[in-house]
Amino acid sequence: MCGIAGYYGYGEDDSLLEQMNACMVHRGPDGEGLYSHGNVGLAHRRLSIIDVAHGQEPMFSADGETVLVYNGEVYNYLDLRAELEALGRSFTTASDTEVVLQSYEEWGDAAFDKFNGMFGLAIHDRKNNRLVLARDHFGIKPLYYATAGTPEAPTLLFGSEIKPLLAANKIEKGINERILFRYLQFRIHDDEPSTFFAGVHKLMPGEKLVLNTVDSEAGPAGTAAISSYTRFKEELAELAKIETPYSQAVIDEYRERFTEGVRLRLQSEVPVGTALSGGLDSSAVVVTINKLMAENAAATDSLGAKQQTFSAIFPNSINDEEKYADAVLARCEGNVISHKILPQPGEFVEDLEDFVRTMEEPIISSGPYAQYQVMREASKHVTVLLDGQGADEMMAGYIPYYFAYLRQLKKNGQNSKLAKELLSSSDILYRLARFRIQGKLTLKKEIGISQLLNKKFTAKYKSEKFSNIPDNLKLRLIDDLFHKSLPAVLRYEDKNTMRFSLEGRVPFLDKEVVKFLFSLDDESIIKGGWNKRILRDATRELLPEMISNRRNKIGFTTPEAEWFGHMKEKIYEIFLSSSFGARPYWNQDAVIYAFEELLSGKSSGSTMVFWRLINTELWLREFFDEPAVLAGIEGKSDYIPNADKALDITVPSGAGTFRRYPLRTEVFYKETDFDPAVMTYVKRYFDGLPTAGGDHGAATADTPWYLFVSEKIVAMTQGRSIPVWDIKVSNSARIFSKFVTRNPGGIGLASPWSMQLAIDEVGLPKIMYASARSVIGKLQGKSGVFYEVVGHNINAIDGAAGYQVGTSTHSVKYAPIDPDGVAARLSAMIRANVPAEFAATFAGTAIMDANDLGVVALGHDTDLSKSVLEDIFRDNPQGQTTETTPMSLVFKQK
Repeated sequence: MCGIAGYYGYGEDDSLLEQMNACMVHRGPDGEGLYSHGNVGLAHRRLSIIDVAHGQEPMFSADGETVLVYNGEVYNYLDLRAELEALGRSFTTASDTEVVLQSYEEWGDAAFDKFNGMFGLAIHDRKNNRLVLARDHFGIKPLYYATAGTPEAPTLLFGSEIKPLLAANKIEKGINERILFRYLQFRIHDDEPSTFFAGVHKLMPGEKLVLNTVDSEAGPAGTAAISSYTRFKEELAELAKIETPYSQAVIDEYRERFTEGVRLRLQSEVPVGTALSGGLDSSAVVVTINKLMAENAAATDSLGAKQQTFSAIFPNSINDEEKYADAVLARCEGNVISHKILPQPGEFVEDLEDFVRTMEEPIISSGPYAQYQVMREASKHVTVLLDGQGADEMMAGYIPYYFAYLRQLKKNGQNSKLAKELLSSSDILYRLARFRIQGKLTLKKEIGISQLLNKKFTAKYKSEKFSNIPDNLKLRLIDDLFHKSLPAVLRYEDKNTMRFSLEGRVPFLDKEVVKFLFSLDDESIIKGGWNKRILRDATRELLPEMISNRRNKIGFTTPEAEWFGHMKEKIYEIFLSSSFGARPYWNQDAVIYAFEELLSGKSSGSTMVFWRLINTELWLREFFDEPAVLAGIEGKSDYIPNADKALDITVPSGAGTFRRYPLRTEVFYKETDFDPAVMTYVKRYFDGLPTAGGDHGAATADTPWYLFVSEKIVAMTQGRSIPVWDIKVSNSARIFSKFVTRNPGGIGLASPWSMQLAIDEVGLPKIMYASARSVIGKLQGKSGVFYEVVGHNINAIDGAAGYQVGTSTHSVKYAPIDPDGVAARLSAMIRANVPAEFAATFAGTAIMDANDLGVVALGHDTDLSKSVLEDIFRDNPQGQTTETTPMSLVFKQK
């Protein structure tokens, strides 16, 4: 397993190749190689698996005219090698890479269809003036490309991941909004060549891209054409018509073929392990390997003395499969080492950005995070991991396949068989009906994605459609294998394994086994209400009965619905962020309200609706947003003003000039021990004053001075900051908040949460009365009437704002309690702890509610009037929250 990248049309540019390769170190930490010739460049990162000592890439043919970079494994390489040797070819390594290279030399593009395995490869064929890219039959290994240049001089970039293409800085980075719409609206991705990145595409399963490196009839040098190198998909549809009757001989042959497919995927010179979810598919792989080990079959030496399995478990969760995994482990007792991973929602929050970066494109649920965790742990013990992907899409592992089969029977007039299947499937149908009826009886609102999306955005793509094949089981399976389902699953598999330098292998996706399966009667897949019939029967003697007869499917996934409750702080932080609110794809208010309804149990919406929004937002931040520029001077000292502010201000009416020193602090939380924390920063200021230089000594000597403190940190440490999810918003609050002008900072009563706190504080009648007086006041040209009526304590209520820091991003804050008393208490502490000469001139503390829109002195113990205090802070010298300067020392100037 490796990573490849390359280009056409940029000359011999090793620095470009290094730039692209640097993004894929995780795919191949064991080595790298570069090649450039003419206008072609190839790059490779190696994860050594077979012929570790040799097989370095790029690999050259004996005459040096054919050059290969290759990601994957061809499991039938020994058979192909023998065939090539019979044709007179000789080999210098024991690697499958050389077999791939010589196969191309011997058979050209036809070689690709001979390979049984997984691959994404690039070949520079200098003899025939072509650059060839190819992807395996199922698309197990990815291969992305982007065209650039001009029609007269086209260029190409390609790679195993999207990141190398972006790192090349040769294409304009943009969002494919049509694909994004389909993802948000239909919960679909990876079903077509287009990616979420505008201009970036992927080869589909079984496709090749051929680029002419010289001018030809097809067009100028650089002209590329994409086509299938195989009829594999068509073959499966043709084989489906054979309908070989189900029999014991069929079961035995399938078991033999499947076992050989597993054995082939054990070929390795590095340690091999197995993923075990507890479901039928992964369990079948584990017990088959156990049987091969007992028989001392070839290739099992890669497993070591015991098979190592890796499972994600979720104790006490509806998603937990530990008992099933344990039953399989008991069957392999004495021959297995089990590793159990317990993913936690807190870990998911910590890993969220890396997980999104790893996936490269949005995904339909957070479920693959469980696999991400499993792969991280597995990489500490093995280098290759076998997994159970693909069985569901070829053997009807999901419930919708039942309905496709039942509709097929009805369409074909097979009424007797239909009746038997309906009767046999009654437990499944009853369970589905019960869930739906319970949902209706609870009268809970159903949250759909449509009501959350921006209408202009959805109108732009209203012609987009999505549908499945409704009444042909085999054709539905083929469609899902190559478009609707498996491609997404394989993306998760590749990204998660390679993130941790691990090779994932999927034995169910052996093309010869799949061909055999599709030649069988449909009853080998579904019979008597049971899916995966042939797999169950083929492994029945090896598996515990509770696995063989298991109907409910879970797989490697997270208990998302449970986790979202634990993750609400992070989720609100995302939904309330300024960036989320500015996106043209959704309605922020509708999303937040819907999420509240979900958490409170008032709606029965799916968490996957919200995951898609979360994932999209984090993906946009990761790949498109410029790094946030936070307000504030880096490394700001206590003796300079905030950016675009002045130290000195002259107050009108002869009150004089004042010097304001804003002090940078750590973020304050409810748990912060407020008084000692304040004193720490005051002491820091005076400790540094003697060496501050400038006129600071003269400006602070023998003159009255004051401590000005932001009411935010006072209220925060008093526990007056309430998380939005703890505020029960009334309809009145929702209605009244809509009539409040929302300023850019999100401060005030323009949110239903802050309006609800205002109602709780002074009562709904007073809010209604103040609103009426405000309307009259505006007609008379007056402003501020509302707050004059309700009081400045209401004015001091701050809504949650994405631009803030700490818990203020998702909390609403009341005015502080007893600001006069707080000021007096702080003043006493200051006088007792500052140097004597400054204690003598200290003139008191003021608790201020200041922002760029206005200022209010909420409480103080100074000899200055409130109007003077407010004039001293009228330009908001403490700046924005992200400047983290919530207190200032203010000195009257002589």
